Amino acid sequence: MRKYLLIFLSMVFLLSFFNPAAAEKAQEKGEEKSNSSKQENTTKYKIPDSVMNITKENTYPNPTEDLPFLQPSDLTKELISTSKVKIQNPDLIRLMNETTINSTPFALGYRAIVYLGEWPLNYESTETSPNWEYQKINTNYYDNRGGKSPYQIHYVQEQQKTVKGGLTSKIKNAEDVQKMMMLTAAKKTGLPLSFETIVGAGTKKDQIYNIQPKMLGYLYAHAPAINEKGKVTFGEVYLMLKGSKKFIVVKNVTSQGIGAWIPIQDHVSFSFMASERPR
Repeated sequence: MRKYLLIFLSMVFLLSFFNPAAAEKAQEKGEEKSNSSKQENTTKYKIPDSVMNITKENTYPNPTEDLPFLQPSDLTKELISTSKVKIQNPDLIRLMNETTINSTPFALGYRAIVYLGEWPLNYESTETSPNWEYQKINTNYYDNRGGKSPYQIHYVQEQQKTVKGGLTSKIKNAEDVQKMMMLTAAKKTGLPLSFETIVGAGTKKDQIYNIQPKMLGYLYAHAPAINEKGKVTFGEVYLMLKGSKKFIVVKNVTSQGIGAWIPIQDHVSFSFMASERPR
């Protein structure tokens, strides 16, 4: 009798934690939080009305900065899965893709260690934020203080301007780190990013800005950019062959915080100001 009573009490105890209504409510809350997060990201990276795409108008044709995620081969996938440290570096994945390991039935007792070098293995983003006025690239100006009617101006790029981004501090294997950071930022924002973008002289936009009489008009143009911050993990990578087994071992793992400015390609942010006195 005591045995059955203990079983009954145990079932009651478990059922008190399993509440379908509560579980359903928790699931709804989780979905709500996920949808809220997606909406927040969409709003955060939404291009404001003051920022315009100049791809067609730009007199300097910027090459498309396309860094698609390199697909690992079956062997590379197998090797990456054996690593205790996450591997994302496209160049390291490319090196592994080019690796061929032939198995043999006579591999009993066979051992080999191949040192692949020290690599930045992965990048973990902590913050991705836009600065729509990252760098001033042009000012269009007209003095209408002697005029009797409004004067219309529009954007005309007076000189060719090169806008460069880059890492905010020195780091080993900077080029590899930049690639991983740009891939991450582009995926998060959905924006066309490049560490260098050029706005050609004579680039125009038809948007009209009115300068009233007795006023000076200033039309400022800025290049926007994304500020990416996060952490890079480094490690020494070894390919271990032991009999018919093959796996990756990462030693001397270190991490370093890093930031970068990444311009948004072929986009310009405009701001118009009117004043009675020169600025």
